Amino acid sequence: MQQMSPRGSRPRVGQDIVQRLAEQGYQLEPEALEIICRYPGSKEELLRRIINGTDRSVAVIGTSQVSCHLDLAAAKAVPSSSSLPISLSSSSPSLPLLSSLPSSPLQSTSFPCLQDSSAELKCDITGRSTCVGDYNDFVHYFRDRYSKIREILSRRLNSRPIESLGKSTTGREVSLIGMVMDVKTTTKGNRVIELEDPTGMIIAVIQKDAEVYEQSGLIITDEVIGVTGISDGNGRLFVKSLLWPDMPNQTAPLEKGSGYALLLSDLHVGSKYFMADAWQRFLQWLNGEVDDPSGLASQVQYIVIAGDLVDGVGIYPGQQNDLAIMDIYAQYEAAAEWLNGIRTGIKVIIAPGNHDIVRQAEPQPSLPEDVQRYFRKDMLFVGNPAWVTLSGVSVLIYHGRSIDDLVLRLPGISYAAPEKAMIEMLRRRHLAPIYGSRVSIAPEHEDHYVISRPPAILHCGHVHTVGIARYKGVAVINSGTWQSQTDFQKKMNIQPVPAVVPIVDLATMKVRKLIFSEA
Repeated sequence: MQQMSPRGSRPRVGQDIVQRLAEQGYQLEPEALEIICRYPGSKEELLRRIINGTDRSVAVIGTSQVSCHLDLAAAKAVPSSSSLPISLSSSSPSLPLLSSLPSSPLQSTSFPCLQDSSAELKCDITGRSTCVGDYNDFVHYFRDRYSKIREILSRRLNSRPIESLGKSTTGREVSLIGMVMDVKTTTKGNRVIELEDPTGMIIAVIQKDAEVYEQSGLIITDEVIGVTGISDGNGRLFVKSLLWPDMPNQTAPLEKGSGYALLLSDLHVGSKYFMADAWQRFLQWLNGEVDDPSGLASQVQYIVIAGDLVDGVGIYPGQQNDLAIMDIYAQYEAAAEWLNGIRTGIKVIIAPGNHDIVRQAEPQPSLPEDVQRYFRKDMLFVGNPAWVTLSGVSVLIYHGRSIDDLVLRLPGISYAAPEKAMIEMLRRRHLAPIYGSRVSIAPEHEDHYVISRPPAILHCGHVHTVGIARYKGVAVINSGTWQSQTDFQKKMNIQPVPAVVPIVDLATMKVRKLIFSEA
């Protein structure tokens, strides 16, 4: 592709870009085209990365697909705002958000890509936070969430804007895509859903004898769904069918790589409940110091830790009674000792959780440099959530705090089977669909929780229970803990599953469990 000047020749450059992507079967959002046109590096190379890294089920390439393929040179060329302290309330704003601002394109946050021979960070929030928690931040955040998920739903639903549902639509079947503002059940047993899009709001009524009534019990606030029903021409829609964004139908593994990956989380080093003996057995197996009839240890190339490396300080009332190490930095020094004992040649990727020394508001940046210095230089520190690739296999890492919200709000979801909550994340194409509950989410201008494309592996932790499933080609894995049952867990009747390590064969995507707890 010809390199042209960025001013007078930009229309021609734009036409070439659109044509190139159209030849590959993709359309391009205007905002995404603008990002590509402003890109200071090789546009040919950028387009190659976008095409190779975009799922074939995608019809329209948006800003999120472009941002994740900008390299370090592009990241440096885009001015970044400094991170500021955030003071957030525990609830989302009650004012309408999607229709509060004019429909001007939002600035898309771009993220640096770190090249490594074995593991690559694709996207996280580290160094890219721009929000201060004011009202406009909330508006931008929810508008971006709506826009991204609407793009996914639009491939399967021919929708119309809410403002078009006037008298002329009375008695007609129409479809729309909206964000759920509220869900109520009337005294007569009907379910009433308040939906919003950038053009307005509408009441969707699901009558108690409707076929979709039971299904509508899965609707939660702040998610984006598609609905089809009969309009009364006066601001109400009687729903006949519901549509969630969901994963594309796929049974085989989405990607294949090589080697094995161990998935861990919730070590809680510094807690008096940290299982040092079990970790020592794990290290001896991993480092070839004990017999390994399976031969798996020698094939391990990656270890991915999904948060809560240490127990932290002041995380919950009375925590000091549960600590063996009272100083947070001493906890990280101890954690580094354990992790630095892993044999060289294994790439260790570490994401933070709610017990780690990063901001509590998610998305969270990677551990600070004054903590990283305790660890071996070859370890990769990422944010929460983070997209990484292992031997070309895409892994979406999220600590999993939103599981708390999903357990409270969705029938049939429990801590005993966290993989079911994770499947609900995939169905909704969002890691934390409920806003303003237990998870404090910083309203960044871009919603980093939208699952824009299917990962090969979704890896979570947080709930201290192992859960493994496969959902439409995605390996869904919650990796348990290395902390035995605490007094608080005993009172709450929470049964952790400690010292059990899921191991993934990246060539076949088969998952098995390795047990290092005492028999």
